[in-house]
Amino acid sequence: MNHLYLGDCLNVLRENIKDESVDLVYIDPPFNSKRDYNIFFDDKEIQTQRIAFEDTWTLTNIQDSLTELHTLEHEDLWALLIVYQKVAPHAFPYLVMMSLRLLELHRVLKPTGSFYLHCDPTMSHYLKTICDIVFKPMNFRNEIVWKRTSAHSDAKRFARVSDNIFFYSKEDNFQWNSLKTEHDPNYIKSHYNNTDESGRTFRYDNLVKPKGSKGYFYNLLGCAPPPNGWRMPEDRAKLWLEQGRIEIPPKGKVPAFKRFLDETEGAIVKNIWDDIPPINSQAKEALGYPTQKPKALLERIIKASSNEGDTVLDGFCGCGTTIDAAEALHRNWIGIDISPIAISLIKRRLKDTYGNHLNNFEVRGTPTDEQSAIELWKQNPNAF
Repeated sequence: MNHLYLGDCLNVLRENIKDESVDLVYIDPPFNSKRDYNIFFDDKEIQTQRIAFEDTWTLTNIQDSLTELHTLEHEDLWALLIVYQKVAPHAFPYLVMMSLRLLELHRVLKPTGSFYLHCDPTMSHYLKTICDIVFKPMNFRNEIVWKRTSAHSDAKRFARVSDNIFFYSKEDNFQWNSLKTEHDPNYIKSHYNNTDESGRTFRYDNLVKPKGSKGYFYNLLGCAPPPNGWRMPEDRAKLWLEQGRIEIPPKGKVPAFKRFLDETEGAIVKNIWDDIPPINSQAKEALGYPTQKPKALLERIIKASSNEGDTVLDGFCGCGTTIDAAEALHRNWIGIDISPIAISLIKRRLKDTYGNHLNNFEVRGTPTDEQSAIELWKQNPNAF
């Protein structure tokens, strides 16, 4: 069964998630931006502006975490954090908070699992070094650059329009599904500019063997072989002729291969993602939640690093984009967030999107008595 947890992901991971039980982890944690993020509601349940989450970390609210890290005997991680305490005191409390959670996320990940950390330049360079210690440098796979906006004005510096996504595996034998993008319309227009009698779009490909190599020598459609020969043996050429795949182009003199667009895969997905637009206020999927990411972004990650039936975990699930994408792609999922607003929003989002087709899921961590409500309030008082 799928699960949605209300609570601090550190506590939820320790108390509810077993070792090596998750196939894919994606997190989009707060970036230590030193600000609060608001969400606006206008319905029967809530008609106000509320703080969705705080993104301010101080030495006061991480003292317990600091003490615990010191007792874990993780010498490399502790040494790194002590350096950051001196050279980057503004980042130190946040990095202590994240270190404990990264250790737990590594614990719950299967040996074949993958981990994606979404961040921006505010903390990315610090988080990368911590991830190198937790996941090991040899398991770093990619830094993905996502172009999150096309227009941005920054005084006295280049416009900041991208986020970073660090991709790690737990071990070398990790799940990977190579992805292809759709063809660029401009590429199709410039290369696939022929149509056959059935209406299929195609382009002509060269059949001549390149210089410096020796091909096959035989006559083809009345043409003598070129100096280096043809690319393919004669029996394959005869098959293609029977299939109508070889002809002399109208303005050509040499036989060419007809390569159809509907049989051609798109380009392999690269580590710069500029083809997934961000969420704007007019977008159909916009929920009004701060830092909401497009569903297509999470679908790409989930398709690349998991299969149907696998379990996907998001430890800072916010408005539930990861959960939504996992549900759509037939993955099991675990969502965790400390904000009751986020949990309510996800429940409504899933119901509105999938209706009666929604798979069963269980919500855990909601207060059942006065004491549990007080404890939850202590963790995140501004969320109530």
